[in-house]
Amino acid sequence: MSNDIIADLITSIRNANINKRIIKIKIISNSITRNIVKILLREGFLNKIRKHNERKKYFIILTLKNNKFNLKRISRPSIRIYSNYKQIYKILGGIGLSIISTSEGLMTNKEVILKRIGGEILFYIF
Repeated sequence: MSNDIIADLITSIRNANINKRIIKIKIISNSITRNIVKILLREGFLNKIRKHNERKKYFIILTLKNNKFNLKRISRPSIRIYSNYKQIYKILGGIGLSIISTSEGLMTNKEVILKRIGGEILFYIF
């Protein structure tokens, strides 16, 4: 585990997605991972999420869908990538989405364009 919790989440999902036998992932629960997981569940990339408590540590258990998808990290701790709503484009013609950290919380590229705010592009999922 590194200090970059978003990269850990993305790597866990990516590795489980490559290995078809793994459909459940256990990740550490904090506000960022909970919000990202809620967005992925709402957009249909996950089947369900479940909270788990183990020795005073909180975890989230993710259940992946059987379909294949790719995740690509854009903004990193060493290189932050910011964009306004005019520069955010559709991923694969609207099939994929990007997760953006804004002043109003984490949002998808569709929500950012509707609300006309910008932010830090965290990752793409398609």
